[in-house]
Amino acid sequence: MHQQMIFVNLATNDVAASRKFFTGLGYTINPQFSTDDCSCVVISDTIVVMLHSRKYYAEFTKKEIADSTRTSEVMLCLSAESREKVDELVDKAVAAGGTATGEVQDHGHMYCRAFDDLDGHTWEVMWMDPAAVQG
Repeated sequence: MHQQMIFVNLATNDVAASRKFFTGLGYTINPQFSTDDCSCVVISDTIVVMLHSRKYYAEFTKKEIADSTRTSEVMLCLSAESREKVDELVDKAVAAGGTATGEVQDHGHMYCRAFDDLDGHTWEVMWMDPAAVQG
């Protein structure tokens, strides 16, 4: 059975700085699909983020490219295996130059924090108790 993947494409003001930011979070870069205008960030076997220079991103759309520091274009949410892993990833993001955003959400069975990356894209990191998912 084919395992479906997602390729998230985001515009960035500085490809090299974004590459450094995401590798600082522990993710890897796939050099086969990376250039000076694009970094291919491997989040997992099924999640890949393509960070394009604004000029290169514009080649794929006729729409105006959002200024993600002023407008919300997308909210990305990554799962984590524990509350501690949520805190670990958000803390790494802040240490790498990102900004913690929003309030910590602690609902007992679900724990969530968020950060904005260097370009203002919002990333939520969420843990949910497996027992709550099963009903």
